[in-house]
Amino acid sequence: MTDFPRTMVGGVSLPRLIIGSNWFLGYSHTSRAQDKLIVEYQSRDRIAEVMSVFLRHGIDAVMGPVSQLLVDAAHDAEQRVGRKMILILTPAFNLLPRTDNKERTLWDSEPEDIFDLCAKMGATFCMPHQCVTDALVDKRAGIIRDIDRYTAMIRERGMIPGLSTHMPETVVYADRQKADVETYIQIYNAAGFLMQVEADWVMRIIHQAEKPVMTIKPLAAGRLLPAVGLAFVWSTIREQDMVTIGCLTPYEAEEVIELSLDFINGRQPQNELQRTRSKRSLDRNPA
Repeated sequence: MTDFPRTMVGGVSLPRLIIGSNWFLGYSHTSRAQDKLIVEYQSRDRIAEVMSVFLRHGIDAVMGPVSQLLVDAAHDAEQRVGRKMILILTPAFNLLPRTDNKERTLWDSEPEDIFDLCAKMGATFCMPHQCVTDALVDKRAGIIRDIDRYTAMIRERGMIPGLSTHMPETVVYADRQKADVETYIQIYNAAGFLMQVEADWVMRIIHQAEKPVMTIKPLAAGRLLPAVGLAFVWSTIREQDMVTIGCLTPYEAEEVIELSLDFINGRQPQNELQRTRSKRSLDRNPA
C-alpha cells in the first residue's frame, strides 16, 4: 500500500490528509445530544482503531486539543501498525494574569504550563487554539498582538509553532508581520459553515498564504456529503496545503481516504453508494 501524498511544513514531512478529533472527543457542532452520543460511543480502543486505518495508509498525523485520551489512543495505534504518529496539538490557555486561587483547568492554565504539557505529550506542532489566537487579533491595528511571545515559548520547548484561527484576517496579519509560525489552521468548506466571509474569499487567502495551510471542517460538521465536501476542498487548495477530517468509525476513515485519493488524482470516485428502496429504479443492472 502506497503512502498518502505528503507535504513539508516547518521541515517536517506531513500527510496532506490529517486526522481530526471532534468525532473522537465529542464536538459535533450539531447538538448537545449528538456530543453525548459521540462521548458515550467512543473509547480509547475505538479511537485507536480509526487511527490505525489512517496509519496504514501513511496518514500519520492527528490534530486535536490537549487530551490524554487522544494521546493514549495514538500510542495504541502506533503499536498496532508499527508507525509513529505526529501530534498537532491546539492548546487553549489563559491570556490574562490570574488574581484568584481557584483550581485551573486545561482551558485556563498559564501558557508556560500548557506548553510544558504539550511538549511532555510529545507534540511536534503546537498551534494555539482559535479561542486564543483570535482574541489577540487587533483589526484596528491590523496585527496579532503578543504572538511572538507565545511562539518563542513554543520554540523553546522544541515544538513547531503555528496558529489556529476562524478569522481569515489572522493569516493575512501573520504574514504581514512575519510572525514566527510555520502553518495555519483555517476553516474551509463549500457550505461556508463557521466561516466569517464567503468561501471564495477564504480560497484566495489560502492561495496567497506564505505558509502551508491546514484546512478544517471540510464536510461542515456533517452538513455536506463526503464526496461533495472533499471534491471542493481538494480541487481548490494548493499542493502544499492539507485537509483535516474527523471520523467516527473505521468505515468512515476508509471512505474519506478512498475519496480523497480519487479527487487528488483526478479520478471519478467509484465508491459504493448508499442503497435505499427509493433508489432501486436508478440501477442500470438491477438484481
